[in-house]
Amino acid sequence: MNRPIAVVTGASAGIGEATARRLAAEGFHVVLGARRVDRLKAIADEIEGTAVELDVTSAPSVESFLDAVPAANVLVNNAGGARGLTTVAEADEEHWRWMWETNVLGTLRVTKGLLPKLIASGDGHVVTVTSVAAYEAYDNGSGYTSAKHAQSALHRTLRGELLGQPVRVTEILPGMVETDFSVNRFDGDADRAAAVYQGVTPLTADDVADVIAFAVTRPSHVNLDQIVLKPRAQASASRVHRA
Repeated sequence: MNRPIAVVTGASAGIGEATARRLAAEGFHVVLGARRVDRLKAIADEIEGTAVELDVTSAPSVESFLDAVPAANVLVNNAGGARGLTTVAEADEEHWRWMWETNVLGTLRVTKGLLPKLIASGDGHVVTVTSVAAYEAYDNGSGYTSAKHAQSALHRTLRGELLGQPVRVTEILPGMVETDFSVNRFDGDADRAAAVYQGVTPLTADDVADVIAFAVTRPSHVNLDQIVLKPRAQASASRVHRA
C-alpha cells in the first residue's frame, strides 16, 4: 500500500465520518473504527478504506482492532460523547462511567496501542477531538466536562513525552457542532436535541473535518498544538446568541 494510513475512531457518523471522507480525499488510506459495522462498511466502500469493528470501552475490542492496522501515519481519536445533562447532586454514576470509559480510557487504549506504529512511520500524528468543554465548565455538564478535561490532559501530556520522536500532537476543540451528539446525549430525544441548535447556525461535521485535514497536511516540522473552533454565534460553552 503506497498511501499513508490514517486511523479514525468513531467513524460511522458525524465528525468521524466526515474526517474519514476528507482524509481519503487528501490521499490517505483510512482505517475506520466504530461499533456500527454495517454503516462503517458502507462508508469504507465509498472511500476505498478499511472498516474494522471497534468499541473503545473494551480492551479486547481495541486489541483486535489494532491487530488489523498494518501501519499508521495518523490517528484521529474521535470516539466519545456525552450522556445526560444533570446537576452534580443528581448525577447518574452510570452516565459518568460511560463518559469516562469512552472519552478518556478509550483514547488511552487506542493511542497507547498505536504509538509504536506511529513512531515507526517516521512521520506520525495524533489528533484528539475533545471539546470546548475540555477547558470550560458549565452547569449540569460536570460529567462530560470532567471527562473532556481529563482527555485533554492526557493528550497534552503526550506533547512533552513525544519530544524527540517523529510524531506530532494536535488537539481539536470544537464548540457547537450539529451531529447526532445531542440526540445521543438526550437518549434519542430528537426534539430536545434540535432545541440545542435553535436560532443558531452551528458548525457542521465537515467544518471540523476541514480543520483536522489542514492540521495533518502541514509540513512535518509544523505542530498545531490546539485548535479551538466555534460558530460565530457562540462565545463560550454557555454564551450563545440566538436569532
